[in-house]
Amino acid sequence: MSEYIPFSQGLYIGGKWRPSSDGRVIEVVDPSTEAVIAAVPDATLADAAAAVEAAAQAAAGWRETPPRKRSEILRRCFELMTERAET
Repeated sequence: MSEYIPFSQGLYIGGKWRPSSDGRVIEVVDPSTEAVIAAVPDATLADAAAAVEAAAQAAAGWRETPPRKRSEILRRCFELMTERAET
């Protein structure tokens, strides 16, 4: 039996979690049991445009971040992904 692993069920855009702009979701099914284990946002073109705009706005701040600090942030991201690889 698999263990429930919590995860976000929203779109992370502009530093905030939110549902899709039209509220639609996609059900995620566990193929071994055929049970619905989650419902995740079905992103729209408007959501994609909002994500691109948010990324463009964030780029200026990232560009101004010193290289050493950026490398520390990216290294920490790598470490967290490695620690959570099983999940």
